[in-house]
Amino acid sequence: MPLSRRVVLAARPDGIPQAQHFRVEAYEPPAPKAGEVVVRNQFLSVEPAMRGWVSAVANYAEPVGIGEVMRSFASGEVIASEHPGYRPGDRVTGMFGWQEVAVVPASAISRKVTETDLPLSTSLGVLGLNGVTAYFGLLDVGQPKPGDTVVVSTAAGSVGSAVGQIAKLMGCRTVGIAGGADKVAQCREEFGYDAAIDYKATNDLAAAVAEACLRGVDVYFDNTSGAVSDAVLRTLAMGARVVICGTASVSSWDPWPTGPRPERHLLVKRARMQGVLAFDYAHRFPEALSRLAGWVRSGELRYAEDILEGIEAAPDAIASLYRGENRGKRLIRLHA
Repeated sequence: MPLSRRVVLAARPDGIPQAQHFRVEAYEPPAPKAGEVVVRNQFLSVEPAMRGWVSAVANYAEPVGIGEVMRSFASGEVIASEHPGYRPGDRVTGMFGWQEVAVVPASAISRKVTETDLPLSTSLGVLGLNGVTAYFGLLDVGQPKPGDTVVVSTAAGSVGSAVGQIAKLMGCRTVGIAGGADKVAQCREEFGYDAAIDYKATNDLAAAVAEACLRGVDVYFDNTSGAVSDAVLRTLAMGARVVICGTASVSSWDPWPTGPRPERHLLVKRARMQGVLAFDYAHRFPEALSRLAGWVRSGELRYAEDILEGIEAAPDAIASLYRGENRGKRLIRLHA
C-alpha cells in the first residue's frame, strides 16, 4: 500500500494533552489479514473524553500507549477487505484512530453508515457517540417528563445541544449554560433553548440559575463538573435527576480535587445522581440512531460542526477543544 500518515502519542500528558504530546508520522499500512478491513478515513473525531484516554490515571478504558496511534472514532470508506461482511465502497464508522488509512479487525467497526441522504460527518456527531450519549443520558438516566425544567452545561457543545433539543421534543423547558455571548446566542437561536446563561459574564451563577429556574431544576445534564455544577445543585427540585456525562472543568485528577459536597442537596431534595457512558447501551444503538436520524431529517434536531482541515491539525485539536475554540462538533477532515 502507499505511504499514509498517522498521529501517535509521543509523551504522557499531565492534564489536558497539548500539541507537543503527539507526533505525526508516515507509515506503510500492512496488507490486511483474514478478518481485517482497510478503511480510508475521511473524518476523524475529537472528543473531550480523549483527555482520559491518554491519562495515566485510572479510567474506564486502558490508556493509549506511548508510540501508539491516538485512539479515536473515525468514518470513511472501505478500500479493501478480508472479511465477508464488508466490501470496497462500504461507508463505515468505528474506532479507527487518528490515521489516514486504518487496517483494523472487523470488530473495530461500529456500523455501516446507511444514512446516505445525510453527510458522513454526522456519523461522528449527532448520529455518533455524541448523539447516542445525549439520547440515553437524557431519556434513560434523566427520565424527563413533560413540563420539567432541564438544565444543560456546555449547552452549545455536540452533546449538550442535542440534549437540549431532545428535551424540547419531550415537552420540557430548557435552560442552557455556556461560556461567551456567541455560544449563548447559539443556544437560543440555533438549538432553541428557552433560556441561556453565560457563566463567564455573571458574578453569581447560582443566582442566575435560580432566576431562570423558578420551580427548580428537575433534570441537570452535567458535562462539566466543578463550579458550574456546584451552582446548579443548589437549585435542584424535589426528586431531581442529575446526569453525570463529563468533567471538562477539572484539568487533572492527580491529586484528586476537593470542593463543595453534593450529598446534602441530594438528601434534602431526594434527588439522585448517576453517570452515563454510551458504550453501556451499545445493544440499543439502532433504536437511538433511528430516532435521531428521523429528527435530523425533519429539522427537529439541528447540529453544528467545527471542522479542521488535514491530519496536521490533529495534535492541537484536543487542547483547543478545552480552550473553547470550537463551535459545534469538532472534526478533522482528511484529504485523499
